[in-house]
Amino acid sequence: MAASSIPPLTAATYGVRKSILLSTTFSFPASSLPPTTKSQRHIQRLLQASSAASAVPSDSKPAKKETVYFDGGAHYGDLLANLVLGLTILWLPLTLAAVSRAFNLRYRFTNLRVTVISGLTGEDRSDFSYKVIKDVQVVPRFIGEWGDIIITLKDGTKVDLRSVPKFREIAKYCLSMADQPAVLKESGAKGF
Repeated sequence: MAASSIPPLTAATYGVRKSILLSTTFSFPASSLPPTTKSQRHIQRLLQASSAASAVPSDSKPAKKETVYFDGGAHYGDLLANLVLGLTILWLPLTLAAVSRAFNLRYRFTNLRVTVISGLTGEDRSDFSYKVIKDVQVVPRFIGEWGDIIITLKDGTKVDLRSVPKFREIAKYCLSMADQPAVLKESGAKGF
């Protein structure tokens, strides 16, 4: 009987053979299959984005490392105050808006950009660089525990960030990153 060219099966070679067998059994690329779950779609987008980023020529400048200054949602006091006042029928629409903000809204301030993530699934995303910021205004809410930040961009667009915790510090950070003088325009406290 002829000798087999396949070495004996050991624990180390079993995993390699199994992966080779699986990769040869399914010879189609993974991107041709429709993703079945939300996490698989997210992973597929990340893989496509990373493959597109790796296609950049190596002679370009290295990217700056992005560090997060603040990442969070609406202030919990906004939700709590509106839930208490929501016991009245008159305040109920504002309570529903506060609940929606608490669960569907996230702010992220990094050294490179401002990101607002919203929507039921979190797929509505707005990013803008500090270079396009023209003006920053703050409006305190309640007794100054939280507030709104109104960022005016150079093209005239106004971005309203509602119920931001540490809103004065974040607004000063935005101005400093935008190379603007750190003088905030602050309105008086206006309701909840």
